[in-house]
Amino acid sequence: MIERAEPAEAGEILTVQRAAYVTEAQLYGDPFIPPLVESAEQVRRAVESGTVLVARDGGRIVGAVRGRTSETTCRVGRLVVAPDVQGRGIGGALLAALHEEVAEALAFDLFTGHLSEGNLRLYRRHGYRETRRERMSDHLTLVHMRRLS
Repeated sequence: MIERAEPAEAGEILTVQRAAYVTEAQLYGDPFIPPLVESAEQVRRAVESGTVLVARDGGRIVGAVRGRTSETTCRVGRLVVAPDVQGRGIGGALLAALHEEVAEALAFDLFTGHLSEGNLRLYRRHGYRETRRERMSDHLTLVHMRRLS
């Protein structure tokens, strides 16, 4: 079940986010990536000011995604799925639900790290195409992607 997040769920969303991003931090050798150092208060503000969807398995939040719309573009961020339920289509379902929730957007933009092959495959399956690469450090290049509605 996918639905809009509530501000009171910020702590649970943050727990899933941190669990999901540990492998990314290990992949890039950086334990201080933004999703791991974000606070529950910052997540709460994101829920209050943008579109945040959560996936539930029973009463448990097992995934989340954020969308922030500016003019005609929705910026997609923090697509996360709890490690113990990854590979079951939850990430794709969240992404598709965000596309429906923000149907007025003409484009959806996101980025991921160049080594994150699973993420890149998922985004390509959902119609995203690479628009540019941005070298952040010796170990990280961001791959920017866009999906047109």
